[in-house]
Amino acid sequence: MPETERSGRYLSLLERQRIATLRERGLSVRAIAARLGRAPSTISRELRRNILAHDGGVYDGDLAHARAHQRLRRPRTGRLLRDAQLRAEVQAKLELEWSPEQIAAHLRRAWPDRPEWHLCHETIYQALYQGGKGGLSRTLTKKLRTGRPLRKRRRRAHQRTPRFVAPALLIDHRPEAADRRERIGDWEGDLIIGRSSRSAIATLVDRTSRFVRLVPLPNGHGAEAVRDGLIDLLQRLPEAARLTLTWDQGAEMACHHQIEPYLSEGAFLAHPASPWQHGTNENTNGLLRQYFPKRTDLSVHTLDDLRDGFLLAGRYTLLDHGHALQRLLPMAQEQNVDMVVGGPYSSGILASGAHFEYQQAPLATIERVGKLKALAEKHGISITDIGASR
Repeated sequence: MPETERSGRYLSLLERQRIATLRERGLSVRAIAARLGRAPSTISRELRRNILAHDGGVYDGDLAHARAHQRLRRPRTGRLLRDAQLRAEVQAKLELEWSPEQIAAHLRRAWPDRPEWHLCHETIYQALYQGGKGGLSRTLTKKLRTGRPLRKRRRRAHQRTPRFVAPALLIDHRPEAADRRERIGDWEGDLIIGRSSRSAIATLVDRTSRFVRLVPLPNGHGAEAVRDGLIDLLQRLPEAARLTLTWDQGAEMACHHQIEPYLSEGAFLAHPASPWQHGTNENTNGLLRQYFPKRTDLSVHTLDDLRDGFLLAGRYTLLDHGHALQRLLPMAQEQNVDMVVGGPYSSGILASGAHFEYQQAPLATIERVGKLKALAEKHGISITDIGASR
């Protein structure tokens, strides 16, 4: 790989040459690290790796750089290629449309005494995209959330001028309570775009409960259409559950000032090219993409389709029932609002005042549902399995 294309986390040839020069002058490891703006452990590890016994204790920057490039090749067989049983387990989960992150967590939980099976998710991704060389068939990429046959480079963050006529508040001004996820009613939103950008679905996710609302946009996803869809949804929510909204700086939010009156504490925009500032929504949209793929017409989906997509995606929300309910029950009771909590073993828990309903998913177990009911009863909440009604 050319020097200019390598990540800055790796030492460059120039840095290694400077290490050699500074070491000849007798500077300590910490002094060299300070000069280069690197961690002392990075310099210590570099010297340990690239001074061999026959070098006579002398560090040569050019020779060290060549040795580092040689090690990068790592000519070894992948773990999935070597272990047929492990490969079969990973392939079986991919066929069930599990993500590599879920599979990596599952392997650690199911086989704690087999550390050689404890893969990281990147290992699975690389095995998929390398095809036969990695041990997994590239056709299994169709089972991933994105369905991409090839990996896509992420664009670099860039600065751009505000695109709205009405001034907007940036996320820096959002109330601290929203940042701490202490209450119900702080929402994150974005669009799921269809084929050729001709159709879209708006998604809203509550930061605390992970309650998801999908807004159909049959008349396009311009600023006016998004404004009308969001206002219609917000009007149907309890006032106590309409506190803040966080969105990115997409053109669809040009009418943000007309949406703000329906939120008691206002709407806020993330910084340009900063998706992590509304990460709950970004993660949820990634899950929903499996059921509303790119390059399809999203305008054909009915309200029932949107609800089913939410319930399926809800299986993968990484919230434990006990932890979620212990935090959310007091909030829901105090604010008297309707909320849905996603969990790995159920599609959702619907909190409505003093009553809870949950949609049991295929991954549910009797033990988990029993714990869920016991916890709800502890708080004086009745709970009903509505799975049979669908």
